[in-house]
Amino acid sequence: MMIRQQTLSKKTLFYFLASATLFLSACSETPEKFFDITILNTNMVNDFASPDLARHINDETKEYPDIPSSKKVGNEAATNLTNKVLYLEQSLEKVKKLSASGADEEEIKKCSIQLYELVIPVYKNEYLAYAKICDKKGSQEDKDALIQKIDQQYRSRFEQTCDSLMNKGKAYAAKHNIQVNWGK
Repeated sequence: MMIRQQTLSKKTLFYFLASATLFLSACSETPEKFFDITILNTNMVNDFASPDLARHINDETKEYPDIPSSKKVGNEAATNLTNKVLYLEQSLEKVKKLSASGADEEEIKKCSIQLYELVIPVYKNEYLAYAKICDKKGSQEDKDALIQKIDQQYRSRFEQTCDSLMNKGKAYAAKHNIQVNWGK
């Protein structure tokens, strides 16, 4: 009876440890994975509130007479922007699902969420309106006015949020020996 009780205790201990290990590994990501999801995925919005993004959206509508495959249907800019929004929403959901294992990760997660929550509505509204103007071959004045409005309303807050996230990201990468090419 005593041997059976020891065996049962060892089995119980084994299952407990195995379950705890699985639970803890499922709840926390490696620093590299956390960094990739919260910081690197935000590269998709680096051109937010910039002339580069406006030019890129407008370029989706360009046709070239000597290239038949460049013929446009008339919704390319809006379709590409809608796809970008879907990707950004998925990225935001991934960030929200992350478990932060410390104050620095909690700050990074919060900042990353703030960045996505700032840009996604602007992509869905103002930039989508801009894309539709581009698709309809609207006037340059209308396009410029909308881009200027976006710049004035959102650029400063975007840059502050993005800079804060990148500064926290640089410190986090250094702390966890994550090799990153910051590009500048």
